[in-house]
Amino acid sequence: MTAAGAQAAPGRVLHSERFVRWCSLALVAFVLVEVNYPNLRPQSQLAIFAALGIALTLVSGPRLKFRWIGAVLAAGFGVTATWIVVQTEPVFSSLWQSGSSLGDRAGAETPVDLALGALGLVVVIVAAQRKVGWALPIMAVVFLAYARFGASLPEFMLPHKGYDVDRILSQTFVQSQGVFGIALRVMFSYVFLFVFFGALLELSGATQFIIGAAQRLFSGTTGGAAKVSVLSSGLMGSLSGSAVANTATTGTFTIPLMRSSGFSRHIAAGVEAAASSGGALVPPVMGAGAYMMLEIVEPSVTYLEIIRAALIPAILYYLSLFMIVHLYARRVEDCGVVEDADTIDREALDQPGPTAGAWPGVLFAGSLGTLIVFLGLGFTVFRAVTVAIVVLVALAAVSPATRLTASRIMDAAVRASKAGVALICAASCVGIVVGVVTLTGIGTKLPGLILPLAEQSLMLALLVLMVSSIVLGMGLPSAVCYLLMATLIGPVIGDLGIVPLSAHFFIFYFGMMSMVTPPVALAAYTAASIAESGIMRSGFAAFRFALAGFTLPFLFVLRPELLLLSADGQVSAQKVVVSVVVAVLGLIPLAAAISGFLRGGLRMPIRVVLFGAAMLLLWPGEAAYGATQLLGTVILVAALALPPRMLSSPGSG
Repeated sequence: MTAAGAQAAPGRVLHSERFVRWCSLALVAFVLVEVNYPNLRPQSQLAIFAALGIALTLVSGPRLKFRWIGAVLAAGFGVTATWIVVQTEPVFSSLWQSGSSLGDRAGAETPVDLALGALGLVVVIVAAQRKVGWALPIMAVVFLAYARFGASLPEFMLPHKGYDVDRILSQTFVQSQGVFGIALRVMFSYVFLFVFFGALLELSGATQFIIGAAQRLFSGTTGGAAKVSVLSSGLMGSLSGSAVANTATTGTFTIPLMRSSGFSRHIAAGVEAAASSGGALVPPVMGAGAYMMLEIVEPSVTYLEIIRAALIPAILYYLSLFMIVHLYARRVEDCGVVEDADTIDREALDQPGPTAGAWPGVLFAGSLGTLIVFLGLGFTVFRAVTVAIVVLVALAAVSPATRLTASRIMDAAVRASKAGVALICAASCVGIVVGVVTLTGIGTKLPGLILPLAEQSLMLALLVLMVSSIVLGMGLPSAVCYLLMATLIGPVIGDLGIVPLSAHFFIFYFGMMSMVTPPVALAAYTAASIAESGIMRSGFAAFRFALAGFTLPFLFVLRPELLLLSADGQVSAQKVVVSVVVAVLGLIPLAAAISGFLRGGLRMPIRVVLFGAAMLLLWPGEAAYGATQLLGTVILVAALALPPRMLSSPGSG
């Protein structure tokens, strides 16, 4: 680089940072105003929302040499968004082409509409690749090709009559069934405000209070460090909805803390990844999944019904994690299992960091309590979170240590935008896929492949859905994976003979579990980079710790009482209690088998037997609880009654 270039680069970086800050603030302000006091038509709202998110994606970043290309693409999308607003809003009716609005000329778009639509599609795909990798853009391109050349496909590839380029552009971008459809609508109406809410909580010190409170709660207990990870990651993950982001945030503290307690590197990474991946399953926030269900589930459900259904499975998932880390910690203490111990500054980790006292806890409880109360009063989700944000800012102003000054609010806007633009780009790109699905009718053809399986065995159909969700989730954000699966198999859910909401939870759970499923366990690999452990070894550790998350969906689909649901709408308290008790009994041998400890270190054959007992207890079947659960209970009771020496051998564990 020349001397002039070296001097110019810092200036370009400074200008880029200034652009990011002001664009982020504009994005947050626009969303706050428009969701609460809408002045624009829905498509105009989403066009501006996408334009701001895509501009932040393409203009910011480390690649200064090529940033001008991103700036040109962002400007092009800005022109496209402006055109959509002008051709949609009545105030600009004198500028409407053909004398009609963009929506009214659907199917008869002008050459300018279509040219800008083509440009918009290209920019969306480039932005998605920049932010979420290649999987989603490749899928979008494949679906576009399917829409264009579907008439030439063989029968087994689900052909259709085929569509010309103009019709495809109209469906996927120009009108409101594609990019500016349900996926981006959910991000705009619900998710982005929660991302901003989480950023404000973090900058006010409330999220640090969560970790500190968890540390104090479990101080001196067996496996306390791992329990801190489980609790703090679960609470934080509910707010962020991103397993990877949650792992990267809380893992920087909890993984060294677990290492100081004797946990090996890959085990510490596995615990953190498993705990972070379950965060989006925890009500009341649940990342983006709950809000997508609001728009997709048929018959429609309320937000309170969704979070009520999520409660028991989330408790069971984290109960299993607590059991596993407790028993594994006992194994470490009793059997000395530390496979890659090294020197750790334990005293430094035990030293409390700077604190603002208990007030950050008041902020957390007050703002989250406000959210829950207003939801319970029947407020819309976006209005409730807006009120919670106002309460948080007001409470934070009481203490100088937590006060959200203008500078902190600007920082929160930047953090929210950096976290949110990935979802904006992913949702825009997945809108292309959804548009093609709607256009070609593939969404009604794919279920035809699943229904015959369900007629033979519902379990077989569920296994196909599980594999599909995990495979899609390996390359996509979990919420986007859920949206795609729900769009593709939505028509078949009512024919499977199961409660629709439980089927949607089934898909959502396995989309989350893809974060800890090797070979592409993104949350586990993030934790591995912090723990400096082997990637695959950490991935399989996370998979083992999260095993309850792979069994619970089958359980609550066939035992909807665990979701406080029933096929006839009448939930029996007795069935709920029995289902929960049997599930908890099943988690005990599962935790023992995974950790290798029950009342002492366990031999491998005993661990296999206990794993079998867990599967018997957790086996949902399609009939009432019976022989399998009884046999599993007998094995568990025997394992608890036998002397520890009969279950272990010298050096076991």
